[in-house]
Amino acid sequence: MIRNGHGEAGGAERPGPGGRRAVRVWCDGCYDMVHYGHSNQLRQARAMGDHLIVGVHTDEEIAKHKGPPVFTQEERYKMVQAIKWVDEVVPAAPYVTTLETLDKYSCDFCVHGNDITLTVDGRDTYEEVKQAGRYRECKRTQGVSTTDLVGRMLLVTKAHHSSQEMSSEYREYADSFGKLSHPTPSRETLSSGGSSRCPGGRNPWTGVSQFLQTSQKIIQFASGKEPQPGETVIYVAGAFDLFHIGHVDFLEKVHGLAERPYVIAGLHFDQEVNHYKGKNYPIMNLHERTLSVLACRYVSEVVIGAPYSVTAELLDHFKVDLVCHGKTEIVPDKDGSDPYEEPKRRGIFCQIDSGNDLTTDFIVQRIIKNRLEYEARNQKKEAKELAFLEAMSQQEARPERESDCDF
Repeated sequence: MIRNGHGEAGGAERPGPGGRRAVRVWCDGCYDMVHYGHSNQLRQARAMGDHLIVGVHTDEEIAKHKGPPVFTQEERYKMVQAIKWVDEVVPAAPYVTTLETLDKYSCDFCVHGNDITLTVDGRDTYEEVKQAGRYRECKRTQGVSTTDLVGRMLLVTKAHHSSQEMSSEYREYADSFGKLSHPTPSRETLSSGGSSRCPGGRNPWTGVSQFLQTSQKIIQFASGKEPQPGETVIYVAGAFDLFHIGHVDFLEKVHGLAERPYVIAGLHFDQEVNHYKGKNYPIMNLHERTLSVLACRYVSEVVIGAPYSVTAELLDHFKVDLVCHGKTEIVPDKDGSDPYEEPKRRGIFCQIDSGNDLTTDFIVQRIIKNRLEYEARNQKKEAKELAFLEAMSQQEARPERESDCDF
């Protein structure tokens, strides 16, 4: 078990309000290609109790029930550990959630999104805890899924950027990849019959729905804390696209540079990122990247749409003590100047070696190399979910037919 605590790693579990026993909450999952949808689920789960424990499945278990994961189990353990609402991580958690697991970690109940998770033979992985009344549901985040992100990488279009319309090519690909542009169904929708449940005979839970950023969502993810006297303000900037373990290792190193760090991450506009990265980068648009970075426990604040060059105005406004950059290439600004010229002039620039050479490019290469496997995985997943929905529909219709015969 990996303990986190909310202030610093390894913090002791705190009692609940009024000195009562802390309510312990369990979540589990694959957490492959962790995105702000995963973070939002964990945020909601943490709000239901006082201490959040997250179980992460092994590569072997995921391959058996769903298909090959994109990231290794060690990478996935560390990504979940970096999410600020997580108190503890349990590696190698069982794929089927049982009362035995909840009791082993002294958890009151488990929390999952309002979609379904099935075993290789089509059974609901939460059936046992649901029947025991130790299951809670949270809202699934619309507009993002691992499937959608994989689709963006394979298509090489810019439809996902801010101010871009979704292209017909992207919609066609999304539909063929086991996705549909429909919202997550409510319980009422699910019980109202097969046709409304599966429009077009497709899975309604993994929809290509456009992500709509709101101020409320940012407030939910942000800490809302300003730098305090004695804290060291550290500024980092970049795309932070497909927020991954390479970013986490870098930010953890940056966070460790001061006894009381206040890390500000500047995120560049989509068009700026595309200028220096090319192709269809960034894979995630600015709004999505903002939430992904805000969810990281090593980040205190995010500058949304930061200037590419770190200016004197920016440094003075945030009272920056230190500016850090990783070992990746520093691309000159459009006028050929060094974007870190001002912090270097002030003597506050520092290059950090995170010890991790993983990049967004490398992740995309992983996806492309294993494209057929990921497509097969999604088709298999959708087929299981549709079969489950059809079985639910028939089971719900049976009592109605029986009651009709009584008259």
